Amino acid sequence: MSTSWLPGARRVPCSNWDERPPDVAVDLLVIHGISLPPGEFGGPWIDDLFANRLDPRAHPYFREIAHQRVSSHLFIRRGGELVQYVGLDKRAWHAGASSFQGRRRCNDFSIGIELEGADEVPYEKVQYLILARITKEIRALFPAIGPGRIVGHSDIAPGRKSDPGPAFDWVYFRRFIEMDDGLNG
Repeated sequence: MSTSWLPGARRVPCSNWDERPPDVAVDLLVIHGISLPPGEFGGPWIDDLFANRLDPRAHPYFREIAHQRVSSHLFIRRGGELVQYVGLDKRAWHAGASSFQGRRRCNDFSIGIELEGADEVPYEKVQYLILARITKEIRALFPAIGPGRIVGHSDIAPGRKSDPGPAFDWVYFRRFIEMDDGLNG
């Protein structure tokens, strides 16, 4: 399997990425929550945000964020569709100002996965299933992503970010990734 694009993902390449620093191993998986406009699901807005074509006139909130240059490696819609924007071997711009175990610039050594959701809205079972499946695939490609190295955006940017939020059920998710998982040793 290529270390760049996951099979089964709809590819929507974007330009908001760059090369990872040389000799930096990918050893962190960051889970995010996103909805555009906030609290609303569906629509083209997340694709548009990552493609730098978000229309600031389409919603008042978009005026605040349309200028941002952000991306994520992967996105899981509420219905389970998997979308990939950036190759896993590249640095997506998902973490912003961040730190994990004393290391800054988490984009350098992490893979970002966005879930369509909001902090206080329960995520869908299909999202957990897809997230668990691709987590296993990613960990097979990047074995340094071991236990304790799958975190929320809130863990690497406390006080600045709250996603995936209290509605994300970490215990439920971890049960899925531990099933038949020889990688969690």
